[in-house]
Amino acid sequence: MATERALTETPAEEGLRRSLQRRHMQMIALGGVIGAGLFVGSGVVIAAAGPAAVISFALTGTLVVLVMRMLGEMAVAYPAIGGFYEYNRLALGELAGFLTGWMYWYFWVIVVGLEAVAGAKILGLWWPGPAPWQYTLALMSVFTVVNLLSVRSYGEAEFWFASIKVAAIVAFLCAGTVFALGAWPGLHGGVAQLTAHGGFMPNGIVPVLTGAVAATGFYFGAEIVTIAAAESREPERAVAETTQSVIWRVLVFYVGSIFLVVAIVPWNDSVRMSHPYVSVMQELRVPAATTVMSLVVLTAVLSALNSGLFAASRMLMALARRGDAPVAFSRLDGRGVPVAAILASTAFGYLTVVMSYVSPDRVFAFLVNSYGTVAIFVYLLIAAAELKLRRRLEREAPGRLRVRMWGYPWLTWLTIAGMLAIVAAMGFIKEQRAALLFGLLSVAVLLGAFLLRRQALLRFQTRREGAPR
Repeated sequence: MATERALTETPAEEGLRRSLQRRHMQMIALGGVIGAGLFVGSGVVIAAAGPAAVISFALTGTLVVLVMRMLGEMAVAYPAIGGFYEYNRLALGELAGFLTGWMYWYFWVIVVGLEAVAGAKILGLWWPGPAPWQYTLALMSVFTVVNLLSVRSYGEAEFWFASIKVAAIVAFLCAGTVFALGAWPGLHGGVAQLTAHGGFMPNGIVPVLTGAVAATGFYFGAEIVTIAAAESREPERAVAETTQSVIWRVLVFYVGSIFLVVAIVPWNDSVRMSHPYVSVMQELRVPAATTVMSLVVLTAVLSALNSGLFAASRMLMALARRGDAPVAFSRLDGRGVPVAAILASTAFGYLTVVMSYVSPDRVFAFLVNSYGTVAIFVYLLIAAAELKLRRRLEREAPGRLRVRMWGYPWLTWLTIAGMLAIVAAMGFIKEQRAALLFGLLSVAVLLGAFLLRRQALLRFQTRREGAPR
């Protein structure tokens, strides 16, 4: 059958080491959900929407949950190198695959540079002696080595980083809940801040909806687990479990913690909302709250840097195996590591770091403003691929559908409509227009690259067919 053949015609996974265990996969998924943006960037959404920021995160979180369910369906049916890059290519054609793979790679190499710069800033606060670029270079070097050692070394590093983040957010949720219930020792507690300063939705519905747009980038990263599946011992089981459990993680970790923040700290206190989670811990009179949260944020930053290099290198390897990138990036060493792909991704990360110092207001600003919109486009293509691939699987290979998207096709269409609404809304939100413009420009560049690649292939084939035999 056509789909069965297409699923088995993917470049072989020979050379890859299936050394990621279930605990690694679980923490890779958790680490993807809990990013540095939750601890730092959420204050921007709260400051605009007030306590109703809970709704903003719930709306965006719902879309992410639905996309992850779609990915779970496709990944269990087809655990492939490059994950959704292969699904989009299979369902939507070469152009969709090309755009998906390169947009995703672009997203993560920018994240690698951004997180290295952010980590350097945190370390500089504690030890101001070395120059910021020295810290940045050290961080980039360390995690390049970690990823070059083996996929297991990446998995172990991410396991411990994610464990720290999970422990921190669970402790935060427990302490905040006790305070909200009025049972925190020495303090009255309660949730009075939910309505104390202009009500639950003080600025109306528009900031709530625009906040949902801004919150989109905070969730990106959970899908890494579908890329890691090709190097796990039990790919189908691991992906099925992790994509299922991401639902309650989104609801509890994001929506639950944001609810506690706006219930405990005044939303209109701009100083305290610049570091919302630290402010909650200070309200609870937790000793060394600032230092503790700085350590947690640094852990989140290092986790993103580590995962960014992994995701970017595996996507570049997948692109190369399909002829969408130079073939050298598809090669593995004796330990199953795509050395060239890792070094190439690291090199672009270094370039991003250089731009953050050399051209912070132009090149670096463009990179920062474009990568978030690119992430939304990737999710859109994933949803479109699921819509089409599901029909083909039901018709030609129904046995592969061991995990199914809920309410297909209506919830898939609803997800696509929701993401299109986010993209459209960006054009009407002053703070988001630059991000939309630069994101569209990035896609246009990739589209031009695809057309040039196609023309080059056609010329090569024409010359080869016309050559004397």
